[in-house]
Amino acid sequence: MPERIAEVTALLAEVLAPRAPLTVIVDGGDPGAAAVFAARLAAAFPPAARAWSVDAVLGLSGPGRGGFDSALNVLEPATDRVLVYLRGGPRHRFAEGDGERRAQVVIDHRDPEWPVIRHLHPDLADPDRWYLSESRAFFTARAAGWDSRFGDDIPRYTEAVRLAGVRPGQVVLDVGCGTGRALPPLATAVGPAGRVFGFDITPDMLDAARKAGRGDYATLAVADARRLPVGAGSADVIFAAGLVHHLPDPAAGLAELARATRPGGTLVIFHPTGRAELAARHGRTLRPGEPLSEERLGPLLDGSGWRLRSYEDVPDRFLALADRR
Repeated sequence: MPERIAEVTALLAEVLAPRAPLTVIVDGGDPGAAAVFAARLAAAFPPAARAWSVDAVLGLSGPGRGGFDSALNVLEPATDRVLVYLRGGPRHRFAEGDGERRAQVVIDHRDPEWPVIRHLHPDLADPDRWYLSESRAFFTARAAGWDSRFGDDIPRYTEAVRLAGVRPGQVVLDVGCGTGRALPPLATAVGPAGRVFGFDITPDMLDAARKAGRGDYATLAVADARRLPVGAGSADVIFAAGLVHHLPDPAAGLAELARATRPGGTLVIFHPTGRAELAARHGRTLRPGEPLSEERLGPLLDGSGWRLRSYEDVPDRFLALADRR
C-alpha cells in the first residue's frame, strides 16, 4: 500500500477506533474508488475492531434525474455511523447534492495514490490532530507546479493590493502566502520604509517562492495561520489570499488575524477568481452558508474583531476588505 494511503487510513482508524461499535460508510470518487478505499480503511483498524462495518456505497439511483445520487445525500450522520466522502473523480450529478456537506470526513481523492483529509468533524478529532499534516500533504504535492497552473493571475494580485490601499511604511503580513505571488506588489506598495512578511504552513510552497525570486521582497517563515508568530497589534495590513475557506474553524482563524492587527488595520480576503468560478472549477455549485458568502462572512468578521467594509465577488476576483475594530 502506498505510504500516503497508509498514513491517511491509519490516522482515521486511530480517530475512529475508540468510538466502536460503528459503521463507516464511504462514497464518492471514481467508480470503484469507494470500495478500494473502504477495504484499505477496514484493514487499518486494530484486529479487535475489524468486526466493525466499513462499507462502500457506490451511489443510489437518482429519482427522476437519470444519473446518480450519493448515498450520503440520503443518509444522516448518527452516533453509530460515520460518513466519509471522497472528493474527486468524474463530475457525477451527486456532486450537486448534500453528500459532502453531510459527511463527517471529507477526503480529497482526485489522486487515489495521494488522498488527503480536507475535513474531519471536530466531534471526531481536534483540528490539531490532523490539520497541519494534511494541509501540508495537500499543498506539498502541488507546490512545484503551482505557478505554472496559476501564474497568469499575478496581475490580479497587483490590482488587489492597489484596491486594498496598502500604503508606504506599513507592516504587512501575507498569511498563507503560498508561492508568494502577492509579495512583489506588497513590497512595492509599502516601499523601503515598510516591511512584508510571508507566512505559510508548507515549506515546499516557501521554497517555490524563493526559487521564483520572491523571497527578495519579504521575510518568509513557516507558520500556522491559527497561531501567528507575531505580537498583538503587529500588522497594519493582513493579506489573506485563498486562506479562510481552508481553515478548519474560520471564526477562530479570523480572530487570530485580528489579534495580530492593530486597531484600524485592514484585512484583505482575496482570491483571483470569483466564488462561482472557483466552485465550477471543482465541479460544484455555490450553496448558502459557505464561509465566504456575504450573508455569512459579515457576521463571522463581526464576531472575530472585524467590520466588513466592502464585498466584491465577480468572475475574475473575490475581494472583501475589513477594518480591525
